[in-house]
Amino acid sequence: MSRSLRRGALAATAIVFSVAALSACGAGNDAQTLQIRPDNAAVTVDDVKIQNALVITQPTSGVKGPAAVSATVFNNGPQPQTLDAITLPGTSATVKLTPAGGSGAVTVPANGSVVIGGKGNATAVIENGTEAARLGDAQEVVFKLSRTGEVPLEAFVVPANSYFKEFGPEVVPAPPTATPSASASPSGEAEHGEDAEAGH
Repeated sequence: MSRSLRRGALAATAIVFSVAALSACGAGNDAQTLQIRPDNAAVTVDDVKIQNALVITQPTSGVKGPAAVSATVFNNGPQPQTLDAITLPGTSATVKLTPAGGSGAVTVPANGSVVIGGKGNATAVIENGTEAARLGDAQEVVFKLSRTGEVPLEAFVVPANSYFKEFGPEVVPAPPTATPSASASPSGEAEHGEDAEAGH
């Protein structure tokens, strides 16, 4: 097997693991499916566990627009915590956090969890996402919690396609491709001539 084929197979395997973990978000903290932990998508610090972390960009390469952070944040401690910020070190990106209700803080309840990304969940929108994250890279993402502090990890950067579409950012339409004007076509000129003759 060639080197390029091996690299492609490894990348595909890593994404399959991420997708399997994403689909298990609602299954509970102790569900067997949540034991899948890609090395670059999960971390535990004190009472906080973050799993299934991804940076999701626009679905079309080269289209400028927001990106999004998707993850599940577990709090195994006896006190609730707030997710105060998400940052992308080494970039100028700003991440806007919005709770599921639309206002206030993103709170991770005691012995509970919060899903970031997807319909009806909290959101983390990277406003200048195209400049901050490149497809295929692993981007450092830092979650800052009120009690635990900063929790860093490396997250895959993937496009908002297929399984990731519902967790991604608002999609910006791709620019339209240029098409010849009808008036410049031979048929358009013929029609114009016929109209002129009809006028006489």
